[in-house]
Amino acid sequence: MAVADGRRDDDEDGAALFEEEGVDYAEDIDLSDIPIHLRPLASSAESGNLDALRQALDAFDGNIDEPVEDGDTVLHLTCLFGHLNCVQFLLERGANMEAKDEDGAIPLHDACAGGYLEISQLLLSFANDPDRVNRMLETIDMEGDTPLHHAARGEYTNVVRLLLSYGASPSTTNLYGKTPAELADAGTETRSILEEAQAQGALLRQQA
Repeated sequence: MAVADGRRDDDEDGAALFEEEGVDYAEDIDLSDIPIHLRPLASSAESGNLDALRQALDAFDGNIDEPVEDGDTVLHLTCLFGHLNCVQFLLERGANMEAKDEDGAIPLHDACAGGYLEISQLLLSFANDPDRVNRMLETIDMEGDTPLHHAARGEYTNVVRLLLSYGASPSTTNLYGKTPAELADAGTETRSILEEAQAQGALLRQQA
């Protein structure tokens, strides 16, 4: 999973751009470790420049799910940096919501780690299939974390509520034996919500 350098300003007009071989790049993004043919995709995905992303994808002769950076696809990157309009565009173009990066994370992990409620909602809604939604919610990364673990760690209460409403399990433990609730600070609303959901789930299992 690539790591965002903090949340970026979504105001595309404020991004400093330059022209290279007919493609716009955001000059504050380091592209030196990315193959040249993938740089337009990486730059536009990270900067959130929808026009540049459309241009880069139209000119790209590879697969939309090809890893671009650290195993991340362009959909991973747009979720990681919180660019809702770019995520919508990529989904409409057929990007795979279940593609895994080098850490085993899917785009929903990135959206939840950043606390991006609208993007998380879009991904789950776009799946439009209960089985696929369940797979996404249950996907674990290399540390055993589900998307709910990521949302809990960041104490993104609204994202936690969303995932629970779709059926995310609050009792799943990661490789360190931690449930999502245990990743949120004690006394926080996020932890209370998760502990309550976990208790309700245990009660239902007893009654079954």
